[in-house]
Amino acid sequence: MAIRILIVEDEKSIARGLAFNLRQEGYDVAVAHTGQEALERFGREPADLVLLDLMLPDMDGLAVCRSLRRESTVPILMVTARDREMDKVVGLEVGADDYITKPFGIPELLARVKAALRRASVPATGATPRLVAGGVVLDSDTHSVEVGGRPVVLRPKEFELLRALMSQPGRVWRREDLFAQVWSDVDFIERGTLDVHIRWLREKVEEDPGHPERIITIRGVGYKFVP
Repeated sequence: MAIRILIVEDEKSIARGLAFNLRQEGYDVAVAHTGQEALERFGREPADLVLLDLMLPDMDGLAVCRSLRRESTVPILMVTARDREMDKVVGLEVGADDYITKPFGIPELLARVKAALRRASVPATGATPRLVAGGVVLDSDTHSVEVGGRPVVLRPKEFELLRALMSQPGRVWRREDLFAQVWSDVDFIERGTLDVHIRWLREKVEEDPGHPERIITIRGVGYKFVP
């Protein structure tokens, strides 16, 4: 079966152009012009990836993203004219996997779509199902994490980042290595993304995120997990 992509875009000319180019690549494409229509379509026919415009006529794209995340881990690529760093951070925080700013080239869009689909389809190989270190228990089979005996909820990329760090306690991970391990397609990920995810992760696994004792910054190099 062809990979199904749901385009959520209120500007019909843009939606038609995106749909045409994606169909040329062999994807099965559905289009929604409002947030409510997108949620209804996804409920009837779940997609393998969602291209989500941030500015919609009936509801904010962030609200659509939150609703999708409550029921699915589908890759979400936000497409928007907003280019402020804070907008990007908020988009990632509510569950988007990537962010592309208008205007953009079709080759870049197609590359990001392929990268997101590839990351979603590749299972973690050679990973120990259960990692225990520093009062943190990470279970890959159940995709669950406990800190000091209490469960914490992590976003998919936060989970993968913690799993990488915990897989080799004490190892200093270079930033480039963490990018390659967690995001795989380094060229299409903004450099601040790692720092943002590390901050979110510390807020969930550290007693005092401002003075971390588990996820330590090695200045000029990267990060390590201290058990």
